Amino acid sequence: MKKFAYVAIPLVLTLAACGKSDDASTEAEADTVEMPADDAMATVTETPEADDAANAAAPAIDAASEAAAQKVQQTAQQAGESAAEVAARAQAAAAAAAAATGEQDAKE
Repeated sequence: MKKFAYVAIPLVLTLAACGKSDDASTEAEADTVEMPADDAMATVTETPEADDAANAAAPAIDAASEAAAQKVQQTAQQAGESAAEVAARAQAAAAAAAAATGEQDAKE
């Protein structure tokens, strides 16, 4: 076992001194994320300018848009009224069915 230790220790030290354990792909990577962006922006000579229209007021609603909005409102209201009518009919039918079933139970 001592002979093995005498042989193994120099081998381990030799392997440790062989060189770097860096992967080749790490050297191929860019130093920072900003480097590609810097390269792309190197040829740009223009400076950014403020957009005056960005802070402009929104255009007023015209008559056609107002009429369309009113039509949508009316359609929604009619749909709500139809739904209420259908619900009332269903409730009346359920009450009639319950009454008919109750009468049949009483006859038996």
